[in-house]
Parts: sequence; C-alpha cells; structure tokens
Amino acid sequence: MKPENQRNKPMKNTVQKIDFKPGNMLYPLPAVIVSCGEYNGVSNLLTIAWTGTLCTNPPMVYISVRPERHSYPMIRETGEFVINLTTEQLAYATDYCGVRSGKDHDKWADCSLTPIPADTVACPMIAESPVNIECKVSQIQELGSHHMFIADVTAVHVDARYMDEYNTFHLENAGLLAYSHGTYFGLGEALGSFGYSIRRKPNKAKRRNQKPKR
Repeated sequence: MKPENQRNKPMKNTVQKIDFKPGNMLYPLPAVIVSCGEYNGVSNLLTIAWTGTLCTNPPMVYISVRPERHSYPMIRETGEFVINLTTEQLAYATDYCGVRSGKDHDKWADCSLTPIPADTVACPMIAESPVNIECKVSQIQELGSHHMFIADVTAVHVDARYMDEYNTFHLENAGLLAYSHGTYFGLGEALGSFGYSIRRKPNKAKRRNQKPKR
C-alpha cells in the first residue's frame, strides 16, 4: 500500500499534449451512403459521417446534413431516407458520393450502384450495401452548420451472404469502412468481443489437476 503522502501525488506526465481548436475530433466514424428521393422518380445519394444510434427501443438514428446539400430538401420534404452501410469495396463510391453533387451527376450510374425498392419508404436502397436501414424522420433540429434529422428505424435489410446456418448475422465479415479525420480505413482485425474484459477465464491450474474421464 502506498504511503498516505504519495496517494494523491500526480503521475509524472510523459506525454506532451498540444492545444487544438475546438471542433469535430470524435473519430473514427462510420462513413455511410444515404439514399433519398423516389425509387421510380428523382433520387440521390450522399455520403454522411455525422450519423449514429440514438435509441434502442424504439430504434432511432440520426444524420446531420448541411442545408446547402442537394439532398437536403429531398429528405426534408419527404421525411424519409435510407442509411446504407459501406465496405472497403465501396470506398470509391463512398468518397464520390461525398464530393460530387447530385445536381450535376447521376451518382447511381457513375458508381455502378444498383437501386432496389425499400419496404416502408419510397426512396431506394443500395443493393451492394451489406445493411440498409430504412428511416422516417420524426424531428429536425436546426443546430447551425448542420441540421440533424432524427428518425425512427422502420425496417432493416441485411445481405444474406453474411448469414450462417444458425441464422446468425456476421457483419464483421463484410469489410466495413470507417472514416477518420479525412481518411477512409478498413476496420482491421478483431481485438475482442463485447464483454471480453470481464469474461471469466478458465483456471489453468484447475484444468491441469483434472483427471481425464474414462
């Protein structure tokens, strides 16, 4: 036990920290392609990194979009969109849909992406995406540079290639894409599963002393 006069002593700082301007440094993030508009009419794709889960029950998500984006009025007027997860194979399309405007380009054709109908919303889903999340807007928060669309998840579709014989979905096999400070990354190798830090480890000494069953 440490002496009383050493318990509250600050640790020696060996890491140098540099003050940075306040801003968005919460990385990495999912880089998703959001589809909006009408399946049989005008639709568009835009890449979003400001997105995430809000609630489990009921399932709710959000996306934050700049009002000047071409897709903004489509989402605002229809109150619908689809979040399409992206993979390493979709890295080019993910970047393209973020830097080109649907006002001047047909992103579906340019990126060779396939629109397919959704179940509960009028906008199309991306067939090449491993997960498609259908969303209906419930609130719009005009925050500043971005407006946040808070939405209820109304349906989810997953690629059957990642289902096993026990009906378990293995999203980790899809090669998901992440975005960090201007760069796209693959997720790399798994380091542990949820709860592994507190999972009981087998007692090696006890195992050594166990007699084999005859």
